[in-house]
Amino acid sequence: MKLYNLKNHNEQVNFLQAVNMGLGHKQGLFFPKHLPTIHPYELEKLLNMDFFTRSIKILSMFLKDEIKSTDLKQYVQNAFSFPGPRIVPVLKNISCCELFHGPTLAFKDFGARFMAQILSHINNSIMKNNKTTILTATSGDTGAAVAHAFYKIKNVNVIILYPHGKISKLQENLFCTLGHNITTISINGSFDKCQQLVKQAFNDQELRVKIGLNSANSINISRLLAQICYYFEAYALISQENRKQLVISIPCGNFGNLTAGLLAKSMGLPIKSFIAATNVNDTVPRFLSTGKWEPHHCISTISNAMDISRPNNWPRVQELFHRKQWKIKKLNFGSVSDSITKKTLSELKNHGYISEPHAAIAYRLLKHKLQHDEFGLFLGTAHPAKFKHIVDKILNENIQLPEELKKYSHLPLLSYYMKPNFNKLKKFLLLKQ
Repeated sequence: MKLYNLKNHNEQVNFLQAVNMGLGHKQGLFFPKHLPTIHPYELEKLLNMDFFTRSIKILSMFLKDEIKSTDLKQYVQNAFSFPGPRIVPVLKNISCCELFHGPTLAFKDFGARFMAQILSHINNSIMKNNKTTILTATSGDTGAAVAHAFYKIKNVNVIILYPHGKISKLQENLFCTLGHNITTISINGSFDKCQQLVKQAFNDQELRVKIGLNSANSINISRLLAQICYYFEAYALISQENRKQLVISIPCGNFGNLTAGLLAKSMGLPIKSFIAATNVNDTVPRFLSTGKWEPHHCISTISNAMDISRPNNWPRVQELFHRKQWKIKKLNFGSVSDSITKKTLSELKNHGYISEPHAAIAYRLLKHKLQHDEFGLFLGTAHPAKFKHIVDKILNENIQLPEELKKYSHLPLLSYYMKPNFNKLKKFLLLKQ
């Protein structure tokens, strides 16, 4: 598999190199040179496969023979060793595709766990005893997924930056209580500040070499490829009738989830359209309306995982539209305020479905934009218990904590606290080696 740097198309690497590097020169994102396609007569066979078998087949279309088929099979089974997507009806023509039944109760378990398997393969099979430092920023769910995916993996240290006081308490407990090879730093600033520090670290050649720097954000191509798999599973789980005019609404933060869905469509999965749903941090909806890229100061909301004003994956979305000659103006989009999000959570409860703010935003825009002859899926990206303090208050509920959350909820936090100062972070990272 060849990939090129979106900022320098002459820089080309294979898949394992792209995973190991994370970013290319000038922080360029890697993008597949060849986009595999599935003929319609092959699609039906693919949809009749179980989730594991189909996922292996999809990933092998990208990876070719770069990883032995027996190894890839094992890595996929290790990564996806938890309940897969579930389709839960909400209205006659709208269902939720729940992606939060993994170990950290968020969709990011799929991508983070697959990346951990691939990086472990690189460190143990190709670059013997190679030591890697994963530096990543989180607005909530990525931190937990990455921490648990890489927990106690040999030769991998994980450093996670998150905005102080701007993620839920349960989100924080899930990844800031582990210790061992997982280090967490609470940054006095927004997620964008955390992401900026990560970018500065990748720009520092001395740091990259000395600590073997990598990132597990959705900028890493391994995470995106893994996420493609659950779009095929969601499509396979709905009826033949509902597949005909399928619209998928995605709560968008860093836009990795949308990128994966668009890649699935580019392969031949017949999704009619996507809705890119954001909260008031609406850089992309404004760009699609005006043609001007004008990120505003990040605003804290109850859908904190989407509090991102400079989404990293947007260049990949643009590249895919360019490569496929799709019109980017046809991408459906919208933003939802906190007040409307709260009303939507109550509306969903009245329909018998308890949700959380991110999925509620996707549902709100889907219901508003869905045509009478279409069927809609909105992605449930996190378990509502991860936002218990918000959901309980809005809905007058008492959501029971799943075991995955309960066992971490009373453990002491092990996080460091730091102002958004790159020199201090660099010194910290070098001392951590």
